Amino acid sequence: MFKTLKRVAAACLVAGGATGAPAQELNFFTIGTGGTSFTYYPVGGVIANAISNPPGSRECDAGGSCGVPGLIASAVSSRGSVDNINAILSGLRSSGFAQSDVAFWAYTGTGTREGEEPAENLRSIAALFPEHIHLVTLEGSGIEGVGDLAGLRVSIDEPGSGTRVDATLILDAFGLSVDDIEAEDIKGAEAADALRNGRLDAMFVVAGYPSGALVELAASADMRLVPIVGPEVDALIDANGFFAADEIPDGAYEGVPAAQTVTVGAQWFTGADQDEELIYNITAALWNDNTRRLLDVGHARGASITLDTALDGLGVPLHPGAERFYREQGMIE
Repeated sequence: MFKTLKRVAAACLVAGGATGAPAQELNFFTIGTGGTSFTYYPVGGVIANAISNPPGSRECDAGGSCGVPGLIASAVSSRGSVDNINAILSGLRSSGFAQSDVAFWAYTGTGTREGEEPAENLRSIAALFPEHIHLVTLEGSGIEGVGDLAGLRVSIDEPGSGTRVDATLILDAFGLSVDDIEAEDIKGAEAADALRNGRLDAMFVVAGYPSGALVELAASADMRLVPIVGPEVDALIDANGFFAADEIPDGAYEGVPAAQTVTVGAQWFTGADQDEELIYNITAALWNDNTRRLLDVGHARGASITLDTALDGLGVPLHPGAERFYREQGMIE
């Protein structure tokens, strides 16, 4: 892949020389997302498109790209939050999406990362949208609450996913552990298929609704959302400031009644060593009016991604480039 990128860059540089126009420097910027059937991946694709501005693009004010000149961004499918943070820290990816709890624990070396070296190189670009913890089953399963999962076949997603982290926390809040269920490491459409076909009793999904895999499941089976509510949840929220109580409403999935649950923030992170000017320009492109239009039509969660909430719930310091942008907007004193 890197050889291909180099050939593309070389071709662009040659083209610039042939026309007498100044050669434009190319930057390639990756965004780690999640499984292709969940919310991170399509939202990442919209954002990657919005911040990109390859050589030869029409000018922004002429109806063309309003991204960063010379930038080619791409959304990369991954295992999710934990995987993305590890990839940022190792230099494998330029940036990535992650749940606010997973990122905070990585940055501080606490919580689920207790005993590990704090990820002090991690930096925030923006808070994006709330993610809802879905506990999904089918009608007739007899599962009315988290406590009913004991001894059942439950997908908690793959290692490296934020879903797995939060599923474990939810189980623990109700006095259960992964050992008390028949845990399956399945994600996305594969887990939904297993639930539909009777190979699972329930599945956890942490995603902004509507999640593509669950939209398909609701259209083909009698899907039901199990409420995640009670004093156990109240205690969990009190102990962890990045959790909040909320509802997945009627209509989020066809024919599926509303359910009370817990939310956590989806946020965009990068490494402290990323160039300040580049991250400044990426942040400015994210909040460009043209990007607003792309977000509104690109995905159902897009309307929740707003400049007004860009700093909500951040537990990891801003990258200096992003911080400069928000200061200019008067959002940081």
